[in-house]
Amino acid sequence: MTSPLLRSYVEGRWQPPADDGRPLFDAVTGAEVARISSAGVDFAAALDFGRRVGGPALRELTFHQRAALLKALGQHLREHRDRLYAVSARTGATLADSRFDVDGGIGVLLSYASKGRRELPDDTVYVEGAVEPLGRGGTFLGQHVCVPLHGVAVQVNAFNFPVWGPLEKLAPAFLAGVPTLVKPASPTAFLTAELVEIVVGSGLLPEGALQFVAGSLGDTFDHLTGQDLVSFTGSAATAQTLRAHPAVVRNAVRFTAEADSLNLSALGPDAVPGTPEFDLFVGGLVTEMTVKAGQKCTAIRRAFVPAAQVDAVVEAAAARLAEVTVGSPADPDVRMGALASLDQREEVRRSVKALADAGRVVFGDPERVAVRGADPDRGAFLSPILLVGDPERAEPHEVEAFGPVATVLPYEGTAQLVDLAARGRGSLAGSVVTADPAFARDVVLGVAPWHGRLLVLNSRDAKESTGHGSPLPPLVHGGPGRAGGGEEMGGVRGVLHHMQRTAVQADPDTLAAVTGRWVAGAQRHVGDVHPFRKHLEDLRIGDTVVAGPRTVTQEDVEHFAELTGDTFYAHMDAAAAAANPLFGERVAHGYLVVSLAAGLFVDPDPGPVLANFGVDHLRFLAPVKFGDALTVTLTCKQVTPRDTADYGEVRWDADITRQDGESVARYDVLTLVAKR
Repeated sequence: MTSPLLRSYVEGRWQPPADDGRPLFDAVTGAEVARISSAGVDFAAALDFGRRVGGPALRELTFHQRAALLKALGQHLREHRDRLYAVSARTGATLADSRFDVDGGIGVLLSYASKGRRELPDDTVYVEGAVEPLGRGGTFLGQHVCVPLHGVAVQVNAFNFPVWGPLEKLAPAFLAGVPTLVKPASPTAFLTAELVEIVVGSGLLPEGALQFVAGSLGDTFDHLTGQDLVSFTGSAATAQTLRAHPAVVRNAVRFTAEADSLNLSALGPDAVPGTPEFDLFVGGLVTEMTVKAGQKCTAIRRAFVPAAQVDAVVEAAAARLAEVTVGSPADPDVRMGALASLDQREEVRRSVKALADAGRVVFGDPERVAVRGADPDRGAFLSPILLVGDPERAEPHEVEAFGPVATVLPYEGTAQLVDLAARGRGSLAGSVVTADPAFARDVVLGVAPWHGRLLVLNSRDAKESTGHGSPLPPLVHGGPGRAGGGEEMGGVRGVLHHMQRTAVQADPDTLAAVTGRWVAGAQRHVGDVHPFRKHLEDLRIGDTVVAGPRTVTQEDVEHFAELTGDTFYAHMDAAAAAANPLFGERVAHGYLVVSLAAGLFVDPDPGPVLANFGVDHLRFLAPVKFGDALTVTLTCKQVTPRDTADYGEVRWDADITRQDGESVARYDVLTLVAKR
């Protein structure tokens, strides 16, 4: 029976290869699964299709609309998880491994969907940071805006996470408004092909937003422009080659790499046998060695242990590893499946040999392993391998065995631990297992320059912790140095990576028009209708109400003090207030001033304004004294509809001034306003 040819999805259609391709194998049985080739794909045309069709379609949508599509896609994939699990088993993954990959990828989509709705505007432009005054008169201002790049995000993925890898790169690019071209690693590309088939079949994404190449990328890099991006996961050597491609260098293509990573986990001196932290460390080490058969870029490779505890850690870890059953994922008792391929197994064996030359194997045999439910010669099975190494040798800090392999390294004191950690020359993730906050601080700050992410694990956070190696969408996934020097995800940071940050210098009215937000100095519109009587659709940026004046009296201040219990001396003690260098006499409470302002601008009758849900950026700028007359100017600053609700959010600029025109307080008022 002829194996199916994997098809590429480019230029809006599925395209079979122009040749017979090369075989891909089931990691468990060794049987041929599919054949792969990208022969016949016009890579220049694929990039052009993404830029010409996918990009404009995405840029027409707001952040909130893109977020809604990500949510719908995540929900659609949830309904097809079993289909992905079944194919994932052929990559050597157990059901738990498959869930880590599949459910983790879906979780990234849903996380970015949520962030898009909560942290990004219902607009096509992202306004970053505060307005910068560039002149004394307030007529010349600066503001940073971020807009989508007009290119394609080309992702080159590793074999170990054929579902999570593409989705964690797709989510921030899609939310930014940039189309994606996916190129998976060949050994597990048949699972990524299944994923893309489900995504395309959903019909949820705009045409051109997602393309998929089964096989090599051919001459893709020759056609990259300064508007395109590359996100690479794989070996440091390949990353170096791609990063030096003439088109990447010539066009300053944004290139993010996630490469080799000798991640550490450090056991604190306080975590002796019998403590919860000791058990957490050993459990985490064994989990990281066996989940996905250790084929995780964040897995623990170097386990730093106080010299006095090495034997205890080895004994406890070996006992747990002895309980790990290796074999076919079809057997429910199997805890660790196969490596992705026989070639990968041989690569790991070579790395273990190099590590053993700098230490000794204390558990496992790289050449033999008992396998349940499968042929150990045809499947890519390998025993978990635990070593004890010499921390002064180079090998433990340079050789990454990308499989179920970890090396225990003794250390004496915090300074040596930090020094040894740095010899890894850059890692994606590290963990410190301790109940001693002082030790944790010293280690975290000491090793942070070489790590993208650090987990401090102890009995207080263990129940909620996601573990040493679990990337989380809100946090940066990436690391310095040999780990690639790039960042993926990281919440809104991941989105902004796909956008161009531009400084706009203009007058207030023009800046308000560009950003869609009212700024100080821009025109205000004071009409006959109070803005609080307007429904969301009727509000316009710059709609304003001016209310006051309201004179502040001594009776007001004393009543407020009695009501609230705030009898701070500057409000109630004339002698003490006179001695205060900031005031010189009794002054009104700042919160009284804000409360009086609300009483001035609020329209009390029922209407479109449903609720006030907070204030932002409140600053008290000048003291208010007895007899001062307050006026408040409230201006509609930003309108954010909610597609899934019958109301939206409105941000108002509040400026409270006294009789001499000086501002005494400024802040943003946040309200929910009903739609018509």
